[in-house]
Amino acid sequence: MTFGEALEAMQQGRKVQRAGWNGKGMWVALTPGSTITLDKARNGAAELLAEEMLRKDPLQSHPRPQDRSMVVGAHIDMRAADGSLVVGWLSSQTDMLAVDWQVVQ
Repeated sequence: MTFGEALEAMQQGRKVQRAGWNGKGMWVALTPGSTITLDKARNGAAELLAEEMLRKDPLQSHPRPQDRSMVVGAHIDMRAADGSLVVGWLSSQTDMLAVDWQVVQ
């Protein structure tokens, strides 16, 4: 498969990987965009954005964090060889030009 075909498979909810990857069990998958309430933003960038939103406009129509929300954009995540989840995986040019992509069963 090409990278374009791999992207299409991910958009259909499938996991894909390159046959040429050396790590065992590695794959990538699309995490669709979502909307979360500010009180669910517990750490990292989401928490910092929630704090910023509340600080900049504390009296918006819904002042309580559980009544306000933020959009989390769609992104591609990777299951790394060590079993961890890498959020926001970026493909290399080699990955994008490869034709050894395959759907993980």
